[in-house]
Amino acid sequence: MPYVAVSAISHPGLLRERNEDSLVAGPWTLCATVTENPQSLIFPLGTPLAVAVADGLGGHPGGDVASALVVRRLAALGPALSSEVAVRDALNLCNRAVYQAAGGEQGGDLAGMGSTVAGVVVLPDSVLVFNVGDSRVFAASPGDGLRQLSVDDSPPHPAGQVTSLVTQCLGGSLGYRPVEPHVAAEPRAPGERYLICSDGLTDPVPTDVLDKILREHDDGRAAFELWKAAIEAGGPDNITVAVVRVSDE
Repeated sequence: MPYVAVSAISHPGLLRERNEDSLVAGPWTLCATVTENPQSLIFPLGTPLAVAVADGLGGHPGGDVASALVVRRLAALGPALSSEVAVRDALNLCNRAVYQAAGGEQGGDLAGMGSTVAGVVVLPDSVLVFNVGDSRVFAASPGDGLRQLSVDDSPPHPAGQVTSLVTQCLGGSLGYRPVEPHVAAEPRAPGERYLICSDGLTDPVPTDVLDKILREHDDGRAAFELWKAAIEAGGPDNITVAVVRVSDE
């Protein structure tokens, strides 16, 4: 039977006191917790399967609350995400839900909380790639190497320089702001895998290193080695990684 394999790991890094990243794979969520060993999950290929990383905004209150809210909403909506329109609508619902939970302009402990999100919805013959913010989705092909599929909502910055600036996210301000999610359908190529991650991986670790790790290791070991590379690069931020592989066997 064709299946989707997901290997995921999430960790606060070396400098942050807590993990404000969250992750969803189908009905399964990992919210603001710490794992040092990859969690491996198998799902049948067929019903739309959402796999995504949400990164709570650092420096804002309730980043962990916002990211958890986003992935839990995607877990509930996931089986209905069969089109680009459905994914875009779901992300707009997530945006409104974050603002509602934050209390809007009334203030409170969660005022201004926000989160980025990036992920894929795996369909029988394609994937829907989506993001709001600077978390990323890559395709890793045996022949073509690593290709970024997501669109960064952040200003350009010199290689190796860590930035937390984003030009749009889910929530993140006192007054409601609509978002324009990036959503695109991509054909699935045989042997292709997908890397979904927060900027705690991509800011300190160069893309060529990510590519090398994915070429040299299978799913679970790749997730571990990617996390390890971020830690060895100083672990300046929360690190969440998901490696997604579709098998048509």
